[in-house]
Amino acid sequence: MKDFDSWNREKKNLENIGHATLSFHEREIWWCSIGLNLGDEQDGKNELFERPVLIIKKFNNKICWVLPMTTKQKDGIYYHQLEHDGKIFSVILSQIRLVSVKRFRRFIRKISPHQFEKIQNKLASFLKKEA
Repeated sequence: MKDFDSWNREKKNLENIGHATLSFHEREIWWCSIGLNLGDEQDGKNELFERPVLIIKKFNNKICWVLPMTTKQKDGIYYHQLEHDGKIFSVILSQIRLVSVKRFRRFIRKISPHQFEKIQNKLASFLKKEA
């Protein structure tokens, strides 16, 4: 059973003490409190309900599109694998979401322009495909 009450308490904390002026950019990976979600939507982990996310599109200084990441190796059109320090991470393209900067916890790193372009192209490709 998911503990939605704990997530709601943490979400209230984020709203009150969030980083409204935090500097962030496309291509960066951040720890982000994405919370507890429904069904197969990606959940955050630990008491902060966080998960690494890749910033895919910055709209302004307060919101952006992110792609959640996992340490599980996943293949297919809805995933893109990244390697860092000998570890493989999967970017979950199918779970793109709009988030507030208030959810960001800690900067992890920035990916190369080449890797970012590959992810953008893969995302654009499956968005254009007909069901």
